[in-house]
Amino acid sequence: MIDKLSYRDAIACQPAALAATSAAVSARLETLDIDPIRRGPVVLAGIGASLAAAYAAAAHMRACGIRAFALAATDLYDATIDAGAAYVAFSASGRSVEPAHAVQIRPHAATYGIAKAAATPLARVVKHMIATDSGVDSSPNTTSYLGSLMAAALVAEAAGRPSGTHWAELPDRAAAVLQTVQGQTDKAAQLFAGRKSIDCVGAGAAFGTAGYAALLIREAARTSAQNWDTLNFLHGPMEPNDRDSGVMLFGDRREVKLAIDLAGFGIPTALVTSRDDVADSDNLVVIRVPGAGSPLGDAILQALPAQLFIATLAEQAGLPVCTFRYRQTDTKLDM
Repeated sequence: MIDKLSYRDAIACQPAALAATSAAVSARLETLDIDPIRRGPVVLAGIGASLAAAYAAAAHMRACGIRAFALAATDLYDATIDAGAAYVAFSASGRSVEPAHAVQIRPHAATYGIAKAAATPLARVVKHMIATDSGVDSSPNTTSYLGSLMAAALVAEAAGRPSGTHWAELPDRAAAVLQTVQGQTDKAAQLFAGRKSIDCVGAGAAFGTAGYAALLIREAARTSAQNWDTLNFLHGPMEPNDRDSGVMLFGDRREVKLAIDLAGFGIPTALVTSRDDVADSDNLVVIRVPGAGSPLGDAILQALPAQLFIATLAEQAGLPVCTFRYRQTDTKLDM
């Protein structure tokens, strides 16, 4: 049995993985008690890429009328902190120590776990487990990350106001994105080749996408990267940027003007947007992704060009396979 796919092969598998997650989570919702999530407040906790998923999911829940916010799981290490009525722990593998500990020390709270499989250590410490069934993954995570987003979206839609996104259509829309953006993502990777650092910028659910992209850039391309909320980025963090760095933005609002301005300053810039009134120019590559009509729908589709961009960036750096150099021994729970 294949345990891991190559990064590019896993990206290609994502439409099928999203379809599998949609089916699995829809079935799970038939028996899942979501009343604590409906009532809120809901605390979504994660670490690493799963923290990025929590940020994106919290934005979507708020859009669905649910009181929700995301925290790093380590912010919940003090059991006396009464942050919410329900806690959702995100861990793609189901083995991350920090989100598991955050829920384990709250035995009287309504706790939920989202991971790619039910038979994981996380399932032993939550009251309600939601398996995405996203299947085989890669290093860094691809299918399991989008599976987490899809699972959170379906839970939010069941517990709150429906967004209007046709979730059953999303796997086909993801396949269409993968077929259409490769040329632009390769062009962006060429523009960013050799940059000393890359900032990733977005707001709301796209702040989560920016965090996920920044982490993948660090892991796969071994380039310094950081995520920023769009408006926060304007208040000083953008100052170090020059032609030796790059900025990748996700969004349709202030991100568009910011992308044009950055490119005008001579800074390599990529913009992932659904807008069709902005075009490539010197130092700017525009990657168009149709909007999905909801925060997590957009986050799922916008993560795909980010993954393709990072795959090419890593290959250009002579790193076609992501091999972690500095693994730590206390970050994962034993099966």
